[in-house]
Amino acid sequence: MSLCSTRLVSCSVTRSSVIVMASVSSPLRVCRGILKEIRLAKGPGYRQAPLYLYVLQQFRKNQVTGAQVCRERREALHLARTCQCLLSSTRLHQHLHQRFHGLREHSHTRTAELLGFRLPTPPTP
Repeated sequence: MSLCSTRLVSCSVTRSSVIVMASVSSPLRVCRGILKEIRLAKGPGYRQAPLYLYVLQQFRKNQVTGAQVCRERREALHLARTCQCLLSSTRLHQHLHQRFHGLREHSHTRTAELLGFRLPTPPTP
């Protein structure tokens, strides 16, 4: 199961992040999600980044009225959702890599603690 195929709550670095199923969100939500990922990646000057301007241009170019239904729009929206999923998954991967890369070998107990788990205690007779 891929990271973006189900709705996960508090699965990422920040507890407020939510990964949304790729086929449910609206075009505006997808656009905002992509722009958020660009902002997180580029920092304060993200509005001048060519990628930011390109994404806005493409979303404006593919806007249609409610009366129009076209295959290209659905394909563009699917591509945008896939791109958003890729950007957020890449950011989460980088965070996990920075957090756990280079740590020496730990005991089973310490590894479980790092991952937020608790090992079961042996039963007492």
